[in-house]
Amino acid sequence: MSGSSAVSGAAPCRFAHYFAICGIDTETGLEPDELAGENFEQSPLKRTFKSKVLARYPENVEWNPFDQDAVNMLCMPKGLSFRTQADQRDPQFHSFIITKEDGSRTYGFVHTFYEEVTSPQICSAMQTLYQMHNAEHASNNPPSSSSSSSSSSMDSLASSLDEADSPTSSSTLSSSRRVGGYDSTRDTLYVSKALCLITPMPFMHACRRFLSQLHRAVTAATAPPLPLESYVHNILYEVPLPAPGRSLKFHGVYEPIVCQRPGLGELPLADFPLAEAFSLLGVENLVQVFTCTLLEMQILLYSQDYQRLMTVAEGITTLLFPFQWQHVYVPILPASLLHFLDAPVPYLMGLQSKEGADRSKLELPQEANLCFVDIDNHYIELPEDFPHFPNKTEFIQELSEVLLSYGISANTGAPPRTRTSPGSTPGSTPSTPGRERKTVALRQLEDDGRNGNLAGEELAVLELLQGNATLERLQALTKRTGVTVARVDALRAGVKAQSTDGQGERTAAEEEELKNAKLNVQLREVFASRFTTMFADYEAFVIQSAPDLESWLTNREQMHNFDKASFLSDQPEPYLPFLSHFIETQMFATFIDNKIMSQWEEKELQLRVFDARIDKARLYNVRAPSLRSSSYQRCSILKESAQTIEQRLMKIDHTAIHPHLLDMKIGQGRYEQGYFPKLQADVLNTGPTNNKWSHRTATTQRRKDRHRQQTEHLNLDNDLKEKYMQEARSLGKNLRQPKLSDLSPAVIAQTNWKFVEGLLKECRMKTKRMLVEKMGREAVELGHGEANITGLEENTLIASLCDLLERIWSHGLQVKQGKSALWSHLLHHQAREEKLEQQQAESPVSHVPERRKSDCSIAMPSLRVSLIQDMRHIQSMSEIKTDVGRARAWIRLSLEKKVLSQHLKQLLSGQALTKKLYKRYAFLRCEEEKEQFLFHLLSLNAVDYFCFTSVFTTIMIPYRVVIIPIKKLSNAMTTSNPWVCVSGELGDSGIMQIPKNVLEMTFDCQNLGKLTTVQLGHDNAGLLAKWLVDCVMVRNEITGHTYRFPCGRWLGKGVDDGSLERVLIGELVVPCGDEDSGRSCRTPPLQRSPSQTRRISITSLSGRGYKPTSAQIQEAIGEAVNNIVKHFHKPEKERGSLTVLLCGESSLVAALEQFFHHGFKSARLFQKTVFVWDFVEKAVAYMESADQMGDLQETAEGMTCQSLCHYVNAINSTPRNIGKDGKFQLLVCLGARDRLLPQWLPLLVECPVILRMYEDTALLRDRTTVNALIGVLETLHDFPITLEASLVKGIDL
Repeated sequence: MSGSSAVSGAAPCRFAHYFAICGIDTETGLEPDELAGENFEQSPLKRTFKSKVLARYPENVEWNPFDQDAVNMLCMPKGLSFRTQADQRDPQFHSFIITKEDGSRTYGFVHTFYEEVTSPQICSAMQTLYQMHNAEHASNNPPSSSSSSSSSSMDSLASSLDEADSPTSSSTLSSSRRVGGYDSTRDTLYVSKALCLITPMPFMHACRRFLSQLHRAVTAATAPPLPLESYVHNILYEVPLPAPGRSLKFHGVYEPIVCQRPGLGELPLADFPLAEAFSLLGVENLVQVFTCTLLEMQILLYSQDYQRLMTVAEGITTLLFPFQWQHVYVPILPASLLHFLDAPVPYLMGLQSKEGADRSKLELPQEANLCFVDIDNHYIELPEDFPHFPNKTEFIQELSEVLLSYGISANTGAPPRTRTSPGSTPGSTPSTPGRERKTVALRQLEDDGRNGNLAGEELAVLELLQGNATLERLQALTKRTGVTVARVDALRAGVKAQSTDGQGERTAAEEEELKNAKLNVQLREVFASRFTTMFADYEAFVIQSAPDLESWLTNREQMHNFDKASFLSDQPEPYLPFLSHFIETQMFATFIDNKIMSQWEEKELQLRVFDARIDKARLYNVRAPSLRSSSYQRCSILKESAQTIEQRLMKIDHTAIHPHLLDMKIGQGRYEQGYFPKLQADVLNTGPTNNKWSHRTATTQRRKDRHRQQTEHLNLDNDLKEKYMQEARSLGKNLRQPKLSDLSPAVIAQTNWKFVEGLLKECRMKTKRMLVEKMGREAVELGHGEANITGLEENTLIASLCDLLERIWSHGLQVKQGKSALWSHLLHHQAREEKLEQQQAESPVSHVPERRKSDCSIAMPSLRVSLIQDMRHIQSMSEIKTDVGRARAWIRLSLEKKVLSQHLKQLLSGQALTKKLYKRYAFLRCEEEKEQFLFHLLSLNAVDYFCFTSVFTTIMIPYRVVIIPIKKLSNAMTTSNPWVCVSGELGDSGIMQIPKNVLEMTFDCQNLGKLTTVQLGHDNAGLLAKWLVDCVMVRNEITGHTYRFPCGRWLGKGVDDGSLERVLIGELVVPCGDEDSGRSCRTPPLQRSPSQTRRISITSLSGRGYKPTSAQIQEAIGEAVNNIVKHFHKPEKERGSLTVLLCGESSLVAALEQFFHHGFKSARLFQKTVFVWDFVEKAVAYMESADQMGDLQETAEGMTCQSLCHYVNAINSTPRNIGKDGKFQLLVCLGARDRLLPQWLPLLVECPVILRMYEDTALLRDRTTVNALIGVLETLHDFPITLEASLVKGIDL
């Protein structure tokens, strides 16, 4: 090919790379398209037939090899379509996009029209098909709907799409025609043909106008000024891409076409009309879909119109700036690629609906994480529980105002294509003032249940402009939106021009284009400015850890690139639900990667623009608090951005060479009216060698492109390159392998194999992240980044694990049932197990009737690990309404019980069931990967989650309480009437009487959260009214969490400290190893670490118990206070129980008790034990008598003295029967809460009673030690200590 060098040289900077024509190949004739889900019930005119690329010019461009299968498939996604003279045959326009392996994109613009079929073979073939079809219909007379009883959900998807196309067509003629069919003697047959331009940049308007002019030239009565070859040659070789920041004018067949390209500091080029996307969906809907896209859910667009699919898809991805969609992106999904919907990865795809198709019949493989967007009916279905975009209401308000300023009603969901003509609704001028009306509309928009598609009448611009009263109102309205009335007049002129036939009047079309361009950029600026404020400080949290690019690429996977925890702690509270999800996405990770790589390479374009904006914002706003606040900041550069565009379009920078006669043989270039001719390949395959800008490419442009390409790919050796190509991109790229049409089972299997690898990798990363975040300090020491994980972040990680499991379970499903594939599998399993149970007809072990034993050897019976039992718990929760919700609750419960891996292993062990439900290539049928996956999940057992208890706070939970007495003293029996009250972080059970001589009971109660205390007591009735209790065990029967509340003391008058009730502090019991969990062991599962020796009051029982040294006591106090301080430094949601730190093992009370016991003369004078409380009471009695004698003046000391006396007397007069140690505990807690402890200590120390009751060596009599203690206790004054209700019940202070 002689001129190929010229062609390739100019390629990177040419406006269009290829011109292609697709249609019917008369030589091969009618080939049915099996891949498109063929349905032979349909009449032949409705069936799909294979199309071919009939011609393309030039043959090839080295920079962008021609992908024949993809172009053919996307030019005619449904294949060829036939019509007769009775059908509508309006030309259609649509665009498409081809994403190459390296993520770069090529755009295609297609003008489809109908051409009369001249080939007699094809006409007779169609007639034959009709005769066969009619004969079949007559013999079977089957029902008119399609009989698709297919097993695969994909096939039924295809057939449900086609069903709608069955014989009920819009035109009345068609029904009569179906009987007679197509008759070549009577009917004219037409077939679709497509003209396609393939360009490196999305200049949609320019290409659309060029192609429609080209088609007009063919259908016009008079021949065009030049042969068609001249125009095609001109756009391929003589029209350059506009330079950044410049505009370009080139010539179509009849009129000039103008396009412009944004400058380097502006938002990248986006030519698809956003106004159309907004008016198709409504502002609220579009913002919701945009949020789903940011959170990388699966998004499926659904419309009859290919161009609408493209407009919405491109619109949404454009608005992501500075982020970029990293996953599967197929805005138009050809019928033959429906199996793509099976992809267990995030995707953004567009599916064409057939006329009148019913959404309910559309069977999608997975819907747990799907955002379904029905464009034509203006409604969306959202995934369950996803967070809202920050400041959503104000954001929608600002967008609506921008739209209103261009006369587009923010609240219509009505398609712009069917604009009502101004005359059609006379007298519907709105009666409320414009401003009021707008806020009403917005208010409706916010609380509208129907996704923001209001029924409100359309705000047609002209209506607003009829009559002065309206204009005045409009003026009032526009003052707020910053639009001048002059602009309204211009708008009025524009609308007038539009209302006249826009075809002839070029100015109207240009006005429209200018308006579109300005509106586009303003809407995009509003979105961009949200990200600029939200991520104004992102650079501060980027972790630059590698010395050079190579080492960074090598260790990419192990590295923390962004300090997520610190970033989140710096954000306003309302943003957190959204941001914590968003910073986990692939698009955010890629954005941060690009940032890190920019220190060694040229900055990625979008990042450069974004960083420049942040710098600019900083100049005006020196890290003011406003950056951190959640108050809404409106976009401030709307005016300038629109002016830039306007100036560029008004003042044309470059004009391309005019189309001219080419060096063609005489007689070439003639054609028949109505038929697109076969163009001359010899003149179109080579470009001119002498035009002035083709040399330009050799310099700057070429160098830039080469440099970019090289830096991105060529100089990285292959394994590094693999690392750099993000996992998501590689997943996407395998989907878009150039051989789109080669859909042999092998290729599908290979694609799915990539998915399986991707899912496994994702599972590995997620479980690792969950572990590392939970393990905290040890992890940090091992070099795994941040220690603290916020409750919010944990929730995000668990939600993304639920989502991953849903995707794994929906990969390769045979037939889809319900929205959650995992829950549907569990239900199948449950049904099988229950059937087996019935067959065995033996009641399962877990349903042992309540054993009420008075036998002393009582212990907590073990809880059987049962997948089915866990399912039943979830099924009985009336709060959860959907299958997706049930699956998520089940995952959370299993995770909390540390049986997720075990349960899933059991679920998948039913091989027969798995085979029945899944195709061979499904993840769950890949043995090795499945094992690894379960192993990764098993690692999550290393950490404690309370992700079920903490989320489902309102459900009823059965609890089991077992009281374990100390047996050796044979006083397990008591004649009195005992009672118990269990408290947790979320509430308490209330006082419950325990039946006499029964040591085990169950009760149902609303979720108490993590358990903290148990109050145990009795009424001291009868002869044997003393009770010696070792501990109380309480178990949550759903989650299996068992808490032990140590006691080890007597309850009874005249024994121990005379206590009839005690507050016991709980600790979570670590269960035995897995291997025991199945056996029903009768011993309580106790494995406490030796450090937590049970605290028995030092004077209790025989006064034995080891005596700590003074140094140990002081250390214990320091440790106890430290723990309380640390508690308050944690984020509120993860603080755990303060009660344990105040009263539990090694708590503040325990440490102070030891302090007061040091050197205490507790000798049993006359066989009576003396308690610390006795000392406190004597000291108070002494102070009161001193007070009466008037020794204590109204000094500060006197006040303190009064407060101590007041507290001690209040505690003594409480109606509760708490013992002396209980009273001391209460005094310490109240003193800590009210910040009085440090003031009380000196009073006790100075009281003469101390000399009688303490040895000389006692710590309490050592002034320096006491002063040190006071100093330590004062550090607690900074924190708001609140006491649990169970501690202070009955104390009135």
